[in-house]
Amino acid sequence: MTTNAPTGRYFDVEEGRVYAHVREGDGPALVFLHYWGGSHRTWRPVIERIGPSHAFVAHDHRGWGESTGAPGPYGMEQLADDAQRVIESLECTDYVVVGHSMGGKAAQVLAARRPAGLKGVVLVAPAPPAPAGVTAEAQENIAHAYDSRETIDQSIDLMLTNGGLSQALRQQVHEDSSRAGDEARLAWPLRGLVEDISDRVGAIDVPVLTLAGSHDKVDPPEILRTHLLPLIPTVTLTVLEGTGHLSPLEVPDQVAARITQFVAGL
Repeated sequence: MTTNAPTGRYFDVEEGRVYAHVREGDGPALVFLHYWGGSHRTWRPVIERIGPSHAFVAHDHRGWGESTGAPGPYGMEQLADDAQRVIESLECTDYVVVGHSMGGKAAQVLAARRPAGLKGVVLVAPAPPAPAGVTAEAQENIAHAYDSRETIDQSIDLMLTNGGLSQALRQQVHEDSSRAGDEARLAWPLRGLVEDISDRVGAIDVPVLTLAGSHDKVDPPEILRTHLLPLIPTVTLTVLEGTGHLSPLEVPDQVAARITQFVAGL
């Protein structure tokens, strides 16, 4: 068993760098991809519960967190490219990709490429491969979700959570949501959210665990049962109780336990 403290470092990606927290240790390595509005910090409560010996990398998508200097485009292909570059830089031979929401859609793009070393995928409250009933009005509303402290509070209370955030985590969400520039912030609601990748995800050939929040208003279990499960032949669904969309922050115990169980079964 190897135990090392996480370290922060930058990775070279196309025309820029992305920041990550990395820990060497036991495998398969966990590659964490955060949600629209998040950062590598979103995964910290989960990582703390997985244990001190497991290898991981959690990076800030380009345009977010400490990666705001990396230029666009900020689409799903680019985010998947960046994740693959980080994995290759670390010379990971066995790894599991864990993607949340927008990061879950990027994880689907990456997994559909069947990259070397990929052993499994965990999709946490993932955006489905194709938009499910997303209207132009909804896109416009989402595009303004992080405009101000007031709109971020509304997003947290009305859409993102089931009321389970501590004050410290609430402040973290505020900070992360406010950090991106306009181009990165708008790329998801105006383009990535409605991008249709449903013709590709059937190529995923490793085990896929999907974790859906029982009170998720963004990507609820019934949406994922209808619009994701039929498209990925290797997928299973588990419902996390008492949580909304931000389950890595709301119920990290449940998320960590499910990831640990999934990895042990590979």
